[in-house]
Amino acid sequence: MNLACLFQRVLLVASVRQIICHTLPFSTPEEQVEGIKIGTLSGVYSPPYQLLGRGYLRVNDETGDLYTTEQKIDRESLCPSQEERDCTISDDVLVGPGQEMVKIIIVVEDINDNAPYFETDEIYLRIPEDAAVGMKVLLDNKAWDEDTGSNGEISYHLEGAGGFFSMAQDGSALELVVEKELDREAQDEHRMVLVATDGGSVPQSATASLIITVLDINDHCPEFSPDSPHTAVVSGVAAQGTTIKQVKATDRDLGHNAQITYSFSPQISERAKALFRLDRVTGRISLAVDVRLDTLEEHVLKIVANSPHCPPVLTQVTVYMQPMVSLEPAIEIKFMAEYKNQTIVLRENEPPTVLALLELRDTLSIQAVLSLEADSMPFTLKEQAGNYLLSTSKPLDFELCSDYRVTIVISEAQGERVHGRKVIKVAVEDVNDNAPQFEQPHYQAEIEENNKPGVSLIQVRATDADSQLYGKVSYRLIHTPPVFSMDEATGVLSVSESLDREQQGTYVLTVLARDQGSPSLEALVSVTVNVLDQNDNQPAFLNQHFIFFISESIPRLAQVGKIGVRDADEGDNGKVIDVWVLDKHVPFAVDLSQLMLRCTAEVDREKRDRYDLLLQAVDGGSPPRSSTASVTIFVEDVNDNQPQVILPSSNLSCLTVSPSTRMGSIVTKIYAVDRDSGMNSDITYQITARQPAWPSPFQIDSHSGNITLANRLAGGDYGMHHLFIVVRDGGKPVPLQATVWVNLLVNETLEQCHLTSVPMYLSQTTELPVFSQVEPLNKPAQSCTEPPWLILLCGLGMMVFSACMLLAATVIFVRHKNLTRKRTSKKEHLEMKLLK
Repeated sequence: MNLACLFQRVLLVASVRQIICHTLPFSTPEEQVEGIKIGTLSGVYSPPYQLLGRGYLRVNDETGDLYTTEQKIDRESLCPSQEERDCTISDDVLVGPGQEMVKIIIVVEDINDNAPYFETDEIYLRIPEDAAVGMKVLLDNKAWDEDTGSNGEISYHLEGAGGFFSMAQDGSALELVVEKELDREAQDEHRMVLVATDGGSVPQSATASLIITVLDINDHCPEFSPDSPHTAVVSGVAAQGTTIKQVKATDRDLGHNAQITYSFSPQISERAKALFRLDRVTGRISLAVDVRLDTLEEHVLKIVANSPHCPPVLTQVTVYMQPMVSLEPAIEIKFMAEYKNQTIVLRENEPPTVLALLELRDTLSIQAVLSLEADSMPFTLKEQAGNYLLSTSKPLDFELCSDYRVTIVISEAQGERVHGRKVIKVAVEDVNDNAPQFEQPHYQAEIEENNKPGVSLIQVRATDADSQLYGKVSYRLIHTPPVFSMDEATGVLSVSESLDREQQGTYVLTVLARDQGSPSLEALVSVTVNVLDQNDNQPAFLNQHFIFFISESIPRLAQVGKIGVRDADEGDNGKVIDVWVLDKHVPFAVDLSQLMLRCTAEVDREKRDRYDLLLQAVDGGSPPRSSTASVTIFVEDVNDNQPQVILPSSNLSCLTVSPSTRMGSIVTKIYAVDRDSGMNSDITYQITARQPAWPSPFQIDSHSGNITLANRLAGGDYGMHHLFIVVRDGGKPVPLQATVWVNLLVNETLEQCHLTSVPMYLSQTTELPVFSQVEPLNKPAQSCTEPPWLILLCGLGMMVFSACMLLAATVIFVRHKNLTRKRTSKKEHLEMKLLK
């Protein structure tokens, strides 16, 4: 080996190794969704990574992970040939800082994503009925599956074969196996389902209809039917070709195998062979010649049925041939009216009509006459020129009798011997001369409201004395609301919607009955439908929210307000039997006799100024229904609370005022409250007495109660100032009030001052201050010296004020007493009324 060859081999090995080292294999199942990780390049090569191709794969340029893309990998599309061992896709990747090219190969693994399929939905086979059990028939119509491996392996089975057939697989061959004997005469076709199932972990399947036709073989022989004739009678006078009887044999096979021929047996007599003929195909026995016999003859006919490959089958027919009889008089009928099948057809209500002309025949030996039997009314028979006319004696009525049998008697003119009778049928044809008649002059039905749609109410029935279409009655409603319907054939009245008695309680319907005549006749009848009440309406308050206003001085059992409630039902269902207050702890109740809300106890606005109640009303239905309504009662204020002084806290309270206080400054404040509301709680303040009397440097604001310095304080203002304040509300007609002393000491020192008593004239007032702590009046006030004339003037004023107050109190007492007497009388009257 020279050096050049050695060098070439080294280069070849290096190149192959480089190719092998630069190819990375991966695998993934087909049909993966986007973003599924297939593998990674990072275990072999360093980043960065760049995929050169774009399609089924993408690579993370930092981690080297390979992922599927939105373009799914379909193995069947990539590798349509199932014979390939592996289905692969490849791509090139640049890896590492040096951009080295690496080829990646992805092996696509098959999943069971394709179901088997047949190329045709129906498979037809033909198998003879003598096929042996175990015989196999090759099926060319196999199923196909585009998957590979076990996913593409197909197994077969039959459904609905009834045990006659099964499937077998011999390698790639698919065979149908006969499991039971076949009989075409019992079942000539077998239908079943051929199921093909693949071998996937979750198998998929396909079906095709397998239709097997069983072919006939000649495995049955002819048989004469049990009803095949065995005897026949022939009159003594018969023409050639007259049919005597027809024999029939059957073969359960088909086509040529079932062909039957008939022939006489050689064992019949020569006389029979001359008299009778047998049709080879139909089995019809007929006369071969005209026959006129004077004596009775009997012939036994043996008939053979033949079929290919079958022994002959024999049957026997005995023919009795009667001799001729002597002639008797006979009647020949010549119809003059319409007739059908030897029956005269005459419309009803026709006037007397000639029906037929009767002629006597074969009367050479005797003198015969015709007559009617006694019960052949209403028909007449009149002789005319040697013949007889059959007529009706009066119009016929189909409804009385639709079929008549008129008996014509043949008798001797001289004697009572009867030679024969002839019956002539007369059918009366109906005409539409009767209108439908209802069984009742008026129908009435009842139904409860809220019925189910389609319920039947009543069936009206009308009859028509006519026949066929003339007597067939149909029904319909006229001028009727669309909620009702009627069955045209049966007359059943139905309601198609749910009825509401509160909308309409009674319906009066008109039913028309009409026959099928032309022109048709009609009849009318009325149907009254009464809708019965159900308790489907609850009591309804006229308002869902009642609002009332009452005074807090309302007496017991006084009226608060009218409660309106009604129920749209009727009877007990619509009777409101009780209304009550659901709240137990409120001073109100319902007067059911007047549906009036009354006050049952005293109310105090200062404790509660509003009541929210729930009323419930119940009707008398079964089960009862109820409803509720809300009531709001506002308690209006009465001036029953006098003002209460909060500041100052005592008549002996004292406040020191500096002489340097500026004019207009607020010195102190009177603060009072009133528990009433509105004008009854509107408080005003007034200084009604001063000590010293006047001039006083202090004044009060009537609304705010602020006491301010009206003038600059001078030397004469030093000392104690007593202000008698009246605190009054705005009540009507008489306001209520409270009083309080305000004591102010004008002094340079700001030490707290103290009082031990109120001014002397306070005892002469008619209304004391609201405070219970009243100091003794015999103690002089601190640094208090007033002139005698001022004390006298204040005393007189207080006496006048007391007299006025006494007079006002007397008037108020008398009015209150009268009002109390009236309320007591009204209360007793109301209680007596409630007791009644």
